Amino acid sequence: MFRGIVFAFLGGACITLQGVANSRISHDIGTWQAATVTQLTGFIMALVIYLFVRDGDLGGFRKVKPLYLAGGAFGSVIIFSEVTAIQTIGVTFTISALLIAQLLVTFLIDRFGWFGTAKSKMGAPQFIGLAMMIGGVLIMKL
Repeated sequence: MFRGIVFAFLGGACITLQGVANSRISHDIGTWQAATVTQLTGFIMALVIYLFVRDGDLGGFRKVKPLYLAGGAFGSVIIFSEVTAIQTIGVTFTISALLIAQLLVTFLIDRFGWFGTAKSKMGAPQFIGLAMMIGGVLIMKL
């Protein structure tokens, strides 16, 4: 569990750092160019790590539904949206809104069992927590 928490924090920090870096790149060369550079460097980094770690089976691609293989394409939309938002509303509000959107979508995925996940009931504590996050973001923005 501790390892999962560490990686979640690492991922969250990298999302923020990437958003700020992409915003700077976008300012200099353009938003879609920033998305292209980010996706390319991300691919190169992942490939280099894979070549050293080799922890999977490339033959497994045949087992994955084609829709799921397109998941990386969301990255370009994420980058464009995040860069545009950072330039419009700032880093803190962008990341806060991004986290709230992630929670809302994960609630829907869990509630309806999308993408083959087990259905989960969402009760008052989950909705209260989400409302508190939204309230916190609104207070922070004011």
